[in-house]
Amino acid sequence: MVSTAVNPFLDGNFAPVHEEITADELTVIGQLPEELRGMFVRNGPNPQFSPIGQYHWFDGDGMLHGVLLSQGKASYRNRYVRTKGYKIEHDAGHAVWSGLLEPPQMDNPHGPGKNTANTALTWHAGQLLALWEGGEPHGIKAPSLETVGAYTYNGKLVSPFTAHPKVDPVTGEMIFFGYSMVEPPYLQYSLVAANGELLWTVPIDLPIGVMMHDFAITENYTIFMDLPLTFSRERMQRGEPALMFEHDSPSRFGIVPRHGDNSSIRWFESPACYVFHTLNAYEEGDEVVLIACRMSSTNVLIAHESLRDPDGDIPRLHQWRFNLSTGEVREERLDDVPSEFPRVNEQFLGRKTQYGYTAKMAPTPVPLMDGLIKYDFASGNSQIHEFGKGRYGGEAVFVPRTGATIEDDGWLVTFVYDTKEETSELVVVNAQEMTAQPVARVILPQRVPYGFHGAWVSQEQLNSSR
Repeated sequence: MVSTAVNPFLDGNFAPVHEEITADELTVIGQLPEELRGMFVRNGPNPQFSPIGQYHWFDGDGMLHGVLLSQGKASYRNRYVRTKGYKIEHDAGHAVWSGLLEPPQMDNPHGPGKNTANTALTWHAGQLLALWEGGEPHGIKAPSLETVGAYTYNGKLVSPFTAHPKVDPVTGEMIFFGYSMVEPPYLQYSLVAANGELLWTVPIDLPIGVMMHDFAITENYTIFMDLPLTFSRERMQRGEPALMFEHDSPSRFGIVPRHGDNSSIRWFESPACYVFHTLNAYEEGDEVVLIACRMSSTNVLIAHESLRDPDGDIPRLHQWRFNLSTGEVREERLDDVPSEFPRVNEQFLGRKTQYGYTAKMAPTPVPLMDGLIKYDFASGNSQIHEFGKGRYGGEAVFVPRTGATIEDDGWLVTFVYDTKEETSELVVVNAQEMTAQPVARVILPQRVPYGFHGAWVSQEQLNSSR
């Protein structure tokens, strides 16, 4: 019998859309706050063509979906990130590269892989950047969402560039890293000045190549996560998977002064786990505190069914306390409810926050988010905003109210897909009234596939864009 199973990441609202459109005067249910002026942009995978071999959700070409808000009105546009790889395949009229679940194409004349620029976005020094952790960022014009091109800091970029750089809200510095699973240096650490100049890159020693998706900063420190999702040529030569989660190896957390290097990093160990995304970190007395969505293990990019951990890939909010005086590590689960895509009010990034926000995971075989969770770390309580039956969203970005003096005075903004109506919306939730209905729902002119990370670009930033 021939299998006709559809790849779930090419089906339903994971399936790509191919038309790039611009639409103004969108229908708004409720009322958009007058002071909500700027653009919500979200990145995600959107393959141009049918894939070669097995398709993984991480493989698709980057597509940006943006909603521009001004004076209570909304407009929408979506654009592919026109990377070199996108252009090569566009000109060829078919896929040229296979994906992450296939062996690297070492004989591909265009190289073994492509930078999809499909994961996240950041705004720094007047420039919007589309990000993918295996290569350089791509500059994006805002609000047009047209691609400027590869962004290499005037040729100073010597490493890949994480999808999750951190911008210090006080100094304006942007901290980032690049990792290699295959060859040393396995980790490189970089800092960009507030004016956009890449100041330095230093290697950080790791014993083996690992997949390092995110990290965290505090006011004075940077925290790297050397977690046991490892790459091994020796395993590959034995006919075993090159990438595996090593359940018997500890997790290591490296804490380095922001302007330090490998000579000043300190490592702390805790039980094996995996973390895709950190919520925030801060200093408290002798301790560095990290809050992140922790999994006991992960099956990401592991195609062999027999090697998959049925208890893996269930993220829950956890807290670690690293004592810089005693070397002690304390780890604590903060919630039993599975959730991912953690965010904070980024005006407080690296400082102690009272609130954090995550996307609540639905009990489904594929990663669907059926609501938002607001955590109050002072009281230990949480509130849930439910999207509604058959409605699924994604990461919510916190947009502070202009001039706000209270940390949670603002809105959570995300895309939501209604499976019954087969329509997408931009949903705006008052962060101080989580259990209430959204203050506004913007009905979008076409379906927005599920994706990864978004950013809010304020009107002031749009006015200053390069």
